[in-house]
Amino acid sequence: MAGARRRWRWFAVPILALAVWAMVRTGHTPQQTATPHAAPPTSSPAPTSSTTPGAGGHATPSSVYDPADYAPQVRKYAAKAGIEPRLLMAILYNEAYKPHDPDLERAWQRHKPDAAFGIANMHRAAFEETRRGRDFADRKWEELPDDRGLAIEAAAWHLHDLARQLPAQRSATYSQSDLLALGYNAGAGNMLVFARGVTPGAQAQSYLDRLHNNWGNAEKAVAS
Repeated sequence: MAGARRRWRWFAVPILALAVWAMVRTGHTPQQTATPHAAPPTSSPAPTSSTTPGAGGHATPSSVYDPADYAPQVRKYAAKAGIEPRLLMAILYNEAYKPHDPDLERAWQRHKPDAAFGIANMHRAAFEETRRGRDFADRKWEELPDDRGLAIEAAAWHLHDLARQLPAQRSATYSQSDLLALGYNAGAGNMLVFARGVTPGAQAQSYLDRLHNNWGNAEKAVAS
């Protein structure tokens, strides 16, 4: 009986981990009430890291990391894609709320096939569309958890593609960066609706509020 109890405790550990993750994993962002256009915090600590990217942009994946460690990759791929590096970095901070351990991501994906992969939390359909005709066209979505450089590159070009869909005439309610972040979170179709001045729902607004809160950390990271 004691042996059976020990085996049950070991079995319960991964189940508990997935359950905790499931509680915070609601689409792209957790639901919360926030104030629109909140000022960036000055004292909120950034996530800590036990890994450092290598010269090729890869790192040994860990569930805990600091997006600022990937500033060189963010600057590189943002420049190639013609997007603002601060926006790309802020999105990485937004998406750092969940564990980014490759084994845990894959275990969760087996439970929820439409789950996102990598530190930029990209869904399969978005990756497949983004990689066409790009330098990483031969790469696979399944590689995102293991290759953080690839995740950043794909996110940069996805933002580039979203920017090309924005209409020249749009509401002044949201900046271009706001709309691109909303498109990254809620999809291009919703982005175009928000571009007409429609107010986002609670989840999309929460994502935008957290983006604004991350502007300070993102700007500091890409400037270093």
